[in-house]
Amino acid sequence: MRALRERQHWVFDMDGTLTLAVHDFAEIRRALAIPAEADILAHLASLPEPEAARCHAWLLEHERALAEAAQPAPGAVALVRDLHARGVRLGILTRNARPLAQITLRSIGLLDCFAEVDILGRDEAAPKPQPDGLLQLAARWAVPPAQLVMVGDYHYDLNCARAAGALAVLVNCVDNPWPHLSDHHARDCHALHQLLG
Repeated sequence: MRALRERQHWVFDMDGTLTLAVHDFAEIRRALAIPAEADILAHLASLPEPEAARCHAWLLEHERALAEAAQPAPGAVALVRDLHARGVRLGILTRNARPLAQITLRSIGLLDCFAEVDILGRDEAAPKPQPDGLLQLAARWAVPPAQLVMVGDYHYDLNCARAAGALAVLVNCVDNPWPHLSDHHARDCHALHQLLG
């Protein structure tokens, strides 16, 4: 736990990590005629350009409404504000679009804690589980990727951290379904905050 407390570079997933999870991925797949087992962003990337553009436009509008109504996850605001007050460098790595991540952060009262260039969405970095976003942030912050902490609620976040060589922290899961991928597990952001002391 000491290694986690000493880390000065933290990256957070957005939806379901800093916010209450509200995305209905089954509904999105149905609306966009995406097979149930397919990764949404990978499927859209495989479509012909006109169809991909139409689907991305629908997804952006759907996600905008969710962003505007976003609610913070338990303990998320206090955790991020405390890290920010300690001078920790903070980033966002999300499979959402950067403008929507900014709307979400504004909705939950945390936008001022993140520099715009440190908010990476699906247009700035290859989507998780690819490590591209973490590697970009490590390079921008001039630290080895091993100095980063990646906090998320899904195996995409943990696999991304593993691939980059960062610490992987799972939150907002009562039990840990991916112990082989996570370095630390906390029930929620409040519990993670308590672990940091």
